[in-house]
Amino acid sequence: STACPGLGLFYTVLSAFLFSVASLFLKKIEDVHSVEVSAFRCVFQMAFVLPGLIYYKTGFLGPKGKRIFLFFRGFLGSSAMILLYYAFQVMPLADATVITFSSPVFTSLLAWIFLKERYSIWDLLFTLFAITGVVLIARPPFLFGSNVTGIEGSYTDHLKGTIAAITSTVSGASTFVILRKVGKSVHYFLSIWYYAVIGLIGCVIALFVMNEWRLPYCGKDRVLLILIGLLGLGGQIFLTKALQIEKAGPVAIMKTMDVVFAFILQILFLNHLPTWWTVGGALCVVASSTGTAIRKWRQSLKKAKQNEI
Repeated sequence: STACPGLGLFYTVLSAFLFSVASLFLKKIEDVHSVEVSAFRCVFQMAFVLPGLIYYKTGFLGPKGKRIFLFFRGFLGSSAMILLYYAFQVMPLADATVITFSSPVFTSLLAWIFLKERYSIWDLLFTLFAITGVVLIARPPFLFGSNVTGIEGSYTDHLKGTIAAITSTVSGASTFVILRKVGKSVHYFLSIWYYAVIGLIGCVIALFVMNEWRLPYCGKDRVLLILIGLLGLGGQIFLTKALQIEKAGPVAIMKTMDVVFAFILQILFLNHLPTWWTVGGALCVVASSTGTAIRKWRQSLKKAKQNEI
């Protein structure tokens, strides 16, 4: 629909806002392990997608040749979510959010390795930029000495959170590559369905192994759990809508609003002022993901022009 030009970008900002509020609530939950929160989120997604699968008659397993891809998409996507939720719980909100923004850089790297897509000197430059940003946020002691300021809790937690966030980002980038490989041949609902089902199974197994399963004690945590489920779902729906009506490049650029919202919410509601390191790291990462997006966008415009001729 060209009726409303900025609609896709508006949806992107809305989705960024919903995701940021969900991660803020995640920080506010006291007694629930991040894996349990992820399990709840998966249940919400299943409940939402189930009627869609029945309505579109897609079946529950998808086309035979694509099942292995769908399985990995589900496995990597849900691992990315669980790791990210863990990172949100143990490190500052803005720090974790910024690290996930190095995703486009990993996506182009993985697309180059697995899909033989082009990887130029620009891509390399953006990758180095993103890595610099992540290092500024992680502030590893072998570079910055041992007294690191402006982190929540212990440095060990900060480091664990950083590793979780980076692993989550690489997993997330891999799911993008898989989705590209599968292309339009698989209904979007099926890919969410796999993500939710495999995620739920993985979470339940993990909770049993860690012996962390418990119903939230207080009403507040229960309400927050439901809200995280709803906000996460809303964020996903709006992001998907945005990508359906708008080119991926502009959407990726607008998604950097995630970082802005994370900083604002962290300052307003968590009373945690970001350090200059984090701000510097954020600028590097955002510059890199925006640069990657603009390049991809310009390439696709050039391709479209060539196809017209």
